[in-house]
Amino acid sequence: MRKFLFLVVLLFLASFTTVTVQFTAEQIIKKTIENAGGSKFDKASIRFIFRGKEYRSVRSNGDYQLERFTSGTDGIIHDILNNSGLSRSIESCSVKVLDSMVTKISDGVNSVHYFANLPYGLNAPAVRKELIGESKIKNISYYKIKVTFDQEGGGTDFEDEFMYWIHKEDFTIDYLAYKYAVDGGGVRFREAYNPRVINGIRFVDYKNYKTDNLSTSLFKLDVMFENEELKLLSKIELEDIHVYVEEDCC
Repeated sequence: MRKFLFLVVLLFLASFTTVTVQFTAEQIIKKTIENAGGSKFDKASIRFIFRGKEYRSVRSNGDYQLERFTSGTDGIIHDILNNSGLSRSIESCSVKVLDSMVTKISDGVNSVHYFANLPYGLNAPAVRKELIGESKIKNISYYKIKVTFDQEGGGTDFEDEFMYWIHKEDFTIDYLAYKYAVDGGGVRFREAYNPRVINGIRFVDYKNYKTDNLSTSLFKLDVMFENEELKLLSKIELEDIHVYVEEDCC
């Protein structure tokens, strides 16, 4: 009888045991995108100011247009990057972009929009995602996800490597790091702050850190950040953000 009661008690206690849910990298990214705005990204018009330049983006059913407005000596320079490629105008007059400048201008426009809209884009076909572990930063638990890109569809910087620290409960990207090769290369670590939701889409600003050792593994940057071994380089702040979602305009 005692053995029977002991077994009943064990089964009762087991029923209250919390089961740890295991997610794949794909599932974690999907939840993170949904939490940041989900399908709203695919039908949104977004405008913001970054370091004195105006940026606009429009997406609809796979079509996209990324824009940048810059004040130049000859007037306002308007760069447009879309499914068809790059075009430029100055004071509304079309100008030809030198072949040697197409990639540099395109990457400059695309990179600002890419970081401003994260985690949107991390579910693209060319993105390879790998859950490589978990860690704690400031006593908060995170999934660590490594992101690389296929050459086909991965853009001109397909060899760049990224790491994302995603909150295990909130599914937000609180930290990210990347290693790039252009302009001599570099390693960056970003800490997200000032989160806000505008018309259903989540935006953050970043404190941008660096290490001068280009051989540093992205995997170690969270520990280096905790140990204050990274140098604060700059702040990435989006201003005057406006979001219009297609379904809200009808």
